[in-house]
Amino acid sequence: MIAPLLALALALQTPAVASDPAVGEVAAVLDRLNAASTAADGPAYFGLFTPDARFVGTDASEHWSLTEFRAFAEPHFARGNGWSYPATERTITIAPIDCRCIAWFEEKLINDSYGVTRGSGVLRLTDEGWRIEQYVLSFAVPNDRARAVVETIAAGE
Repeated sequence: MIAPLLALALALQTPAVASDPAVGEVAAVLDRLNAASTAADGPAYFGLFTPDARFVGTDASEHWSLTEFRAFAEPHFARGNGWSYPATERTITIAPIDCRCIAWFEEKLINDSYGVTRGSGVLRLTDEGWRIEQYVLSFAVPNDRARAVVETIAAGE
């Protein structure tokens, strides 16, 4: 199921990649991020972030520095437990021509446990290439179910 979705995502990106090499480079970083997390490859995964990166997870308490996120994720990776969120749609924007050193993105992701989720964030062009400054993972809650989700969260507080 995941392989066809990944193929579809890559096919959907082809026109944008062909028109702007920087878009293709950023897309490749995001694809490598998913490949590294799927393989539970901590060094490859965390090597795609800037040293001062932030990761914002789905739980309200998950607003982590790279050091904090690494402390959370590395024990999972050490046990071979990665996670897979391949993109099925993605939009990447590169900063205007005077800089072209900042990119932002939003993507629709698919996960076996959570279904459709969203990823968004910012990358910066460094001496080592594009690196993730901030990544935000969120649940895609349909509007007609939002009230029930909010009530469930409020009941647990």
